[in-house]
Amino acid sequence: MADETAISGTTEESIRGRAAVDKASAVRAPEDRDFVEQLGSGLAPSQLAEDEATLTVYSADQGPLLERHLPLAVVWAESVQDVQHIVRTCSAHRVPIVARGAGTGVSGGAHATRGCIVLSLERMDRILDLNPDDETAVVEPGVINAELNAAAAAHGLMYAPDPASYKMSTIGGNVATNAGGLRCAKYGVTRDSVLALDVVMADGSLLHTGHQTFKGVAGYDLTALMVGSEGTLGIVVGVTVRLKYLPHEVHTIAAFYQDFRSAAAGVLAVGKARVQPAIMELLDNGTLEQLDALHGSDLQKRGKSLLLIQTDGFGAAAEAAVVRQVLADGGATVTMEASAEAEMLVELRRNSRGVEVDDEFRVGEDIAVPRSKLVEFVASLEAMAVRHRVRLKVVAHAGDGNLHPTFWMDRVDDATDADALVRLNAALDESIQVGLEMGGTITGEHGVGQYKLRWLGLEQPEPVRELQRRIKELFDPAGILNPGKAI
Repeated sequence: MADETAISGTTEESIRGRAAVDKASAVRAPEDRDFVEQLGSGLAPSQLAEDEATLTVYSADQGPLLERHLPLAVVWAESVQDVQHIVRTCSAHRVPIVARGAGTGVSGGAHATRGCIVLSLERMDRILDLNPDDETAVVEPGVINAELNAAAAAHGLMYAPDPASYKMSTIGGNVATNAGGLRCAKYGVTRDSVLALDVVMADGSLLHTGHQTFKGVAGYDLTALMVGSEGTLGIVVGVTVRLKYLPHEVHTIAAFYQDFRSAAAGVLAVGKARVQPAIMELLDNGTLEQLDALHGSDLQKRGKSLLLIQTDGFGAAAEAAVVRQVLADGGATVTMEASAEAEMLVELRRNSRGVEVDDEFRVGEDIAVPRSKLVEFVASLEAMAVRHRVRLKVVAHAGDGNLHPTFWMDRVDDATDADALVRLNAALDESIQVGLEMGGTITGEHGVGQYKLRWLGLEQPEPVRELQRRIKELFDPAGILNPGKAI
């Protein structure tokens, strides 16, 4: 368990781990063989795999990985009944279950743990109902975010949450982490769009939470509790979501600044003008440099930081006019009319984090701070990078103060690796500490997973954590649902 009062510190041994396979986890005891056979007895042959190549692929998501545990098996559920069979079999044998969607998470929430099975929900990918009059949809957990949006668009509707991985991430994964995305400044995060859930509990029973209506306050809000629980309380097998109106009109504004702090100040200026953009995204010079290298663009010639703002709806043009004036008054070079380039920049932003997977030479997080602290926190991050002699890249969902700072350096020779890695992780730890001191959180949208447990005690005092452990025990008394994650 992570230290309750201070950052635990990152040892050279832990940060230099090379994600070696835990060979002990691949050794099969006779009882494991019996378990896998019983598991397979209720599934088709194509729904269970034990070969090392498949176990390796499904043993991790995109989060940092220091040690790889191979699961006993990977199983693909194709129905609610499949999930119930799998959970009941695991419960009887006390085998841990790690549920997985598309594997796009970046906090290790879907990393395999010792002696577990990985339950993939990617084949449960049907849109069960889409009701344009009620403005709701009922989907299985494996439905891709973009596919739900495409289906809703035919009725003039949209599913508002849009994480950067929306073209491949699943609704079930979005629910597990309470994912955000670019539009969250106006439309909220996943929890704000989920009305009801169907959940297989740790004993294999099926529970329905929530309601079909937009309003409903009967009893405790178990739906909200499940959203963001990272598969530790139950396995989500059905999601009822609220849809929003597809905007009649969209205006995109690109504002270039000569430094990152001025761009962050532009975010606050728009807020003071009392305009509510759908998207407010902030990219620093390091990000622009990377985008130019990848796409052959010339963003760095136009400024050292970029603020992207999108207004939508019937008032989009009027709101965009106000935003342009406010940003220009603050010293930005602003696109004064809608352009294909501005739209292209939004798409580049969607891919500006995730081009590379974090490893020991590239460490980053998704800290959120109050918007009033945005400029101060950006200044602190820049100072940390200088002090620890590392490079910095920052993109941010600036509309709600959610930043993705990444400290990095080019791989160096073995003789200096140890010092470089210590400096990188020291900068990361300090960024977490300073963000919390400003009233922020260690994770704005990616979830705690496995990787952020070392910082959780800094944000949540022990009485809160103990209450969460008791809730976990109530829902999962045997502790088989994604153990070692989230709490």
